[in-house]
Amino acid sequence: MKVAAIIPAAGLGIRMGSTVPKQFLLLDGKPILHHTLTVLDQCSTVDEIVLVVSEKEIEKASQQIQEFHPKVTQVILGGKERQDSVFNGLQGLDPETDIVVIHDGVRPFVSPDLIRETVEAARDFGAAITAIPVSDTIKKVNAEGLVERTVDRSGLWRVQTPQTFQVTLLKEAFEKARADNFYGTDEGSLVEYLGREVKVIPGSEFNIKITRSEDLALGETIAARVKANGPGTQAGSLS
Repeated sequence: MKVAAIIPAAGLGIRMGSTVPKQFLLLDGKPILHHTLTVLDQCSTVDEIVLVVSEKEIEKASQQIQEFHPKVTQVILGGKERQDSVFNGLQGLDPETDIVVIHDGVRPFVSPDLIRETVEAARDFGAAITAIPVSDTIKKVNAEGLVERTVDRSGLWRVQTPQTFQVTLLKEAFEKARADNFYGTDEGSLVEYLGREVKVIPGSEFNIKITRSEDLALGETIAARVKANGPGTQAGSLS
């Protein structure tokens, strides 16, 4: 069974308020993307990585990233939306690939064990995503900023990556989405749109997506903890 990972990293980082794309901002002295790719390099389940970046970054990424991350076999130009970027990455996969892992370039604290769990689930169920049960109270708010109602949070989950699929299933989902001009918020939603089931794997509160300045500050705290105690200590409290 051949497993590949597609890493969409073509974002501009507008919410971060920086002129540097968020994936290239420094975390513990190295670009966030470097940390993400290092985990995938060290995960024995993943055979190769396809990295998707913006046109502005593609030359630099091709020259520098592949030198330090041996599993990155291709650096591909991203599309207008994230969904387009992942589609481009799919076209670059080795035809022998059986399972594909989609993981955000700005989620640097994913663990190899979590990646392996999603691969095993995708092998058995076809599609698997990581997610966290919602623990906060959820309010439905109108355009004027007024609460309309409190939403029952039972059965609600916050979705993360990795999201992992049998390649044939994900390609079929993308084909239908493109034919119908449907854009989902994640790859799992494309499989749902196809009418297929998606298995949920419990994720980790440490598996944060760094999109805002406060996320980067939290990331520095997590990185310091991991450095002090080892990568196996990602789960648990920060105290």
